[in-house]
Amino acid sequence: MSKKNLSIAIITQDEEDRLPDCLRSAVFADEVVVVDSGSTDRTVAIAEDFGARVFFEPWRGFGAQKQFAIKQCTGDFILLLDADERLPPETIAEIKNMLNVASCEAYSLPRKNYFLNRWIRHAGWWPDRSTRLFKRGAASMPPQLVHESLRVRGRTGKLNSPIIHYPFRDLSEMMLKMDKYSTAGALELHAKGVSSSHLKAVFRAAWAFFYNYLLRGGILDGGPGLIIAVSDSANKFFKYTKLMELGRSGWARG
Repeated sequence: MSKKNLSIAIITQDEEDRLPDCLRSAVFADEVVVVDSGSTDRTVAIAEDFGARVFFEPWRGFGAQKQFAIKQCTGDFILLLDADERLPPETIAEIKNMLNVASCEAYSLPRKNYFLNRWIRHAGWWPDRSTRLFKRGAASMPPQLVHESLRVRGRTGKLNSPIIHYPFRDLSEMMLKMDKYSTAGALELHAKGVSSSHLKAVFRAAWAFFYNYLLRGGILDGGPGLIIAVSDSANKFFKYTKLMELGRSGWARG
């Protein structure tokens, strides 16, 4: 069986500080596709310097943006990677081997998530499996605004080596993402006809903290684990209060 070609697809916006390390770990691929949504820094120039095929697409939400990137790829297999992620040598080696012996339509990989310079091992942050690698034509990305996931037609296997992930540059970015994601989550729930209330918002927030910090062991990750649990709780609270606001006033925000 001949080796299959690999495309790596990355979506970007203002990632000049993180993109170089991501692209360095992707140079083994036969093709790198970068879809930018309007960076004002050197993101596009950096991608071009690394030899990536660069496309521009106005921001339409994570799912739609990644589906656009998928459509630009020409490889037999496609790997979705984010600018804040890297592939360590052992993962590259496992992917190369898989390309020689592929028996499934898609593969999931664990993600090794770091926060405040610490590998977070609990509260669902490890192994945090995500299906990212698939045969071209065997999977698509539904148009979700946030928390997007591939829809695979066929079998999904597992790779053992991780993707390295640095989800936040600092606490300020964590807060900004919380605001952005809670808005997107509220909009998606509103579109499905879901309603909310102050009581529901408080209950969802309290349960999120209890579940992540105690039941899922976030307490074992020390200070970073506490911050993550509080942040997720706040995200749930604001998602459901924003949903309540949408239902009462027709408020919407992009």
